[in-house]
Amino acid sequence: MELTRRPLFNPGGDTEVRDRRMIGGNTTNLNDFNNLKYPWTSDWYRQAMNNFWIPEEINLGRDVKDYPRLPAAERRTYDKILSFLVFLDSIQTANLPAVGEYITANEVNLCLTIQSFQECVHSQAYSYMLDTICSPTERSDILYQWKNDAHLLRRNTFIGDLYNEFQLKKDERTFLRVLVANYILEGVYFYSGFMFFYNLGRNGKMPGSVQEIRYINRDENTHLWLFRSILLELREERPELFSPENAEMIRGMIDEGVRQETEWGRYVIGDEVQGLNTAMVTDYIRYLGNLRCSSLGLGTLYEGYDREPESMRWVSQYADANLVKTDFFEAKSTAYAKSAALVDDL
Repeated sequence: MELTRRPLFNPGGDTEVRDRRMIGGNTTNLNDFNNLKYPWTSDWYRQAMNNFWIPEEINLGRDVKDYPRLPAAERRTYDKILSFLVFLDSIQTANLPAVGEYITANEVNLCLTIQSFQECVHSQAYSYMLDTICSPTERSDILYQWKNDAHLLRRNTFIGDLYNEFQLKKDERTFLRVLVANYILEGVYFYSGFMFFYNLGRNGKMPGSVQEIRYINRDENTHLWLFRSILLELREERPELFSPENAEMIRGMIDEGVRQETEWGRYVIGDEVQGLNTAMVTDYIRYLGNLRCSSLGLGTLYEGYDREPESMRWVSQYADANLVKTDFFEAKSTAYAKSAALVDDL
């Protein structure tokens, strides 16, 4: 079924909350914070607003000294993973408004708008990191590594093609696919990439970069919560969209995302980075895949990867940006704290 793009001005739209729909509704586009069809958006909105932070407030002085001293394998990994993260946040910024054009629940669109802003802040953070520790030439080389690295180009192409698919086809199944692509990006790709930076932190390296990532991780946790909630609400309203065939499609997309992320981890980290190896990386990414799949009520994909691997327990400890607690199984922040209350204690 074709999607209907929401009008911007719609005086004939529904005013009854009970008539509101995630897609296919008749919205007035009026921002009313007191009458919500989806009450979880209120908590999400407050959490996102409390997460406000400024990348330049984090001191990268140590990183300037550490970066040229990193072993060749670690520096290569830092550059390539950062290059991929820059791409992911950039394409998210461009794609979220396209998704919002077809969401007819206004409170959800408010959340998507804040997410778009936060993705811009993340891009700013990566630029600040590169501008501080690199020469202009090195910075440009890192940003555009996909032009010379065939593996990185394949990674970018996979997610880029899924997003482009929705630019060309505005039907409900394609919309479901772009939502799942967002969910994979937020819940597998980002979390896997952050893991490398936390490993640097536990080895006493690049503390400023690690703290930037912790703030970004805190935001991405809410983004994951948002897309999981959208998918679950959509399943309640449009159960036919989650037919056995489409459920297998979603499982297959997550499985493919895990496969690509695992191959990428072996390529950029391998067995040459202190504190990590291919087995640890593979275990962690499969755990993430199972977690994301089960959180949608679609079971698990990989037997024996239902719990955070013992060898990777330190990841969630670093992802806890001081007072902000994270429930990884629900993909939901469970405490509020402004970034101003956080200090660089790494």
